[in-house]
Amino acid sequence: MVDPWRFESSLAHHAHSTAGRVIKEGLRLGDFELHWLNGGSFELDGGAMFGVVPKLLWSKRYPCSDDNLLPLAALPVLVRTPESVLLIDTGLGNKLDDRERRIFRYKGDWNLPGELDQLGLGREDVDFVILTHFDFDHAGGVVMRDDGGGLTLTFPRARHLLQRTEWEDVLSPDSRTVKSYRPVNYELLKGSGRLDLVTGGFEVARGVHLIHTGGHSRGHQAVRLESRGETALHLGDLLPTHAHLNPLWITAYDNFPLDAVRRKEELMTKGASEGAWFTLYHDPFVQALRLDREGDVVQEWRGR
Repeated sequence: MVDPWRFESSLAHHAHSTAGRVIKEGLRLGDFELHWLNGGSFELDGGAMFGVVPKLLWSKRYPCSDDNLLPLAALPVLVRTPESVLLIDTGLGNKLDDRERRIFRYKGDWNLPGELDQLGLGREDVDFVILTHFDFDHAGGVVMRDDGGGLTLTFPRARHLLQRTEWEDVLSPDSRTVKSYRPVNYELLKGSGRLDLVTGGFEVARGVHLIHTGGHSRGHQAVRLESRGETALHLGDLLPTHAHLNPLWITAYDNFPLDAVRRKEELMTKGASEGAWFTLYHDPFVQALRLDREGDVVQEWRGR
């Protein structure tokens, strides 16, 4: 089992965010190619992102401002396989109002259509949208505001895959989740015929598997990618940045923290033993990394 106290990163702690640059070459995973797209950048409180972990510890691994704010990104992962084009999460979208932009210290514009164009793709070319969960920073780009100010599905041909339990909570949120599950992000999807609800494990396409994890939310799911003997694990908000490699370091946003720790430890131990890449969604400094069996970082990928 991975020792939770061994995780150290070789990253420069005060690197600058690279969100918004032209996309470079993708990360090769067998016959798959992965690209991280600009889904917006923002800032959140360090205490919220690291929960009960003292600032004395986490500030050694992740930079923060004088007022305790962390630079974060929302980086949907585009996966090109020989048969399909898939997108893992959709960023913050382009529908935040001025108040929301101030609250979340919004720093960079969401631009998935433009970045798809840089890859020679259009919105209609995306076959599957995998949603790890439906928080606004992951599902805000499901619906976009078009040039005329109207609302439309960003990826009109795509099948959108979500755990059934997550969708149940989206439609009936509690007092803790009601602000994150925003109707503007799901009303069009609800009646579109493009939503596929799954229960537990599910194979989306050859080599692309969903894993129900819970933890962050009741219906949170991870994604496992496999091609020609190579593997990547996308753990969503169970592993938001490189500084959360310790399985015990979870966010205050996790609704079921003990489940989050348990599932994170299980998946990271298995992934490390396989030499898998761990892909990151909220990290503007590094987008993927590999660990040895002891949990030390042995390789990093900075694809932005």
